[in-house]
Amino acid sequence: MLSILIPTYDYDISSLVEEIHAQLAKTDYIFEILCLDDHSNDQATIKQNERINTFSNAVYKVLPENIGRSRIRNLLAQEAKYDWLLFLDADVIPVNKDFITKYVETISEEKEVIYGGILYQKTKPKQENVLRWVYGKEREALSVKQREEALYLRFLTLSFLIKKSVFQKVKFNEDIPNARHEDTLFANDLKHAEVHLTHIDNPVYHLGLDTSKEFIRKSMESVEVLIVFLKNNLIAHDDILITKVFARVKKFGIHHLLSAMYRWFGKRFERNLLSNNPSMFVFDLYRLTYLCYLDKRQ
Repeated sequence: MLSILIPTYDYDISSLVEEIHAQLAKTDYIFEILCLDDHSNDQATIKQNERINTFSNAVYKVLPENIGRSRIRNLLAQEAKYDWLLFLDADVIPVNKDFITKYVETISEEKEVIYGGILYQKTKPKQENVLRWVYGKEREALSVKQREEALYLRFLTLSFLIKKSVFQKVKFNEDIPNARHEDTLFANDLKHAEVHLTHIDNPVYHLGLDTSKEFIRKSMESVEVLIVFLKNNLIAHDDILITKVFARVKKFGIHHLLSAMYRWFGKRFERNLLSNNPSMFVFDLYRLTYLCYLDKRQ
């Protein structure tokens, strides 16, 4: 018995639900599809999503207020009726027509969390979206073998199956700022709770590419949140690569130079990242120098 849980905000998920429902209709699985809208502003999108309610065993509801990415996922799990929860982000679509079947066939007594992976379209997008596409292809679209080399670090929450009993013990952290990294903390909590995580080859396409400017903004906000996490002991330096490197450069006193580099070269870094051929080395250096800059200002 399967609960498919989809949070959304100002995004048309009707095609995603239609595809998932079509796959489920070809099986004898007992299922429900629960979609919660985090108080969207776009009335046209809401109207489009309301057709989800015409599908059997599917519900789309708009929340009376915006509650954020972590709380809405916890609320979906709370309202779910069945033993296994399949979380899907709004801006994904299954790569294969046996997507649901592959997940279900992986279920066994010892399995607790199952992650199928992510892919990006092969065609290079227009320049304003290139940075997010390059980052996704190089850092997220990994094979099972690559993901298993860093079991929890390379887990993403945009498509995963989890036992409801396990989720009730871990959940998404609702006390963090609503500014990214809820998946980082969730994966870290799974690791420390010694939850069994299985990686399989069952990807979704990530469709919702931010513009390069928007992705830079979100990435820098994420760096700011990392400072909060470290100060409040929500993560250790070794839990994330950037904070691990930061701890090392600080140990050797190099962080002062890197902080200065952010001030001197920040605009040059951005020009590269906004180009048609952004460098992931520059992206990493930009974030690391900003982290050093923020730390020095504390």
